[in-house]
Amino acid sequence: MRFMTMLCLAVLVTLSSAHAASLQTYTFDDPSKEALFRELISEIRCPKCQNQTIADSDAPLAKDLRDRTYLMVQEGATKQEVIDYMVARYGDFAYYRPPVQTSTLVLWLGPLVVIVVGAGVILWRVRSRTNTDIGLSTEEQAQLAKLRATNTGGNADESADTANQDAGRDKGDLS
Repeated sequence: MRFMTMLCLAVLVTLSSAHAASLQTYTFDDPSKEALFRELISEIRCPKCQNQTIADSDAPLAKDLRDRTYLMVQEGATKQEVIDYMVARYGDFAYYRPPVQTSTLVLWLGPLVVIVVGAGVILWRVRSRTNTDIGLSTEEQAQLAKLRATNTGGNADESADTANQDAGRDKGDLS
């Protein structure tokens, strides 16, 4: 048991140190530059990865983009300058918040259009439903009267009149 504990501990230490070595550390002399860098790498999308920022991605391209962002921030570039550089190089896809342009209107208005159309379809379906009350045919009324007469032991004519009154009530006729 002691051997297994030591083996698990050794594997854990090895794996955690390998992961820590893979993390890139960037040093900043100004905390505002570090905050800008962290904000930028969380807003720039990795062009190689599916829906990951360059902060989250382990791809070599993401590392290159983090390095480039670090250099630009250290040189004094503003947030917009870094974003403009990445968009010029990789297109609007590189930025998680694409600008509102004619080419990106589908991205911005698409979800709203889907919601409005869906709500319209639901309203149309609910309103188109009619509560049509289908009364009993004369044959069904006769069967109902016969059943009531056998169950109550009463007169079939009385049961037929009751069935007609029930059918009239079902239709909304209260006479």
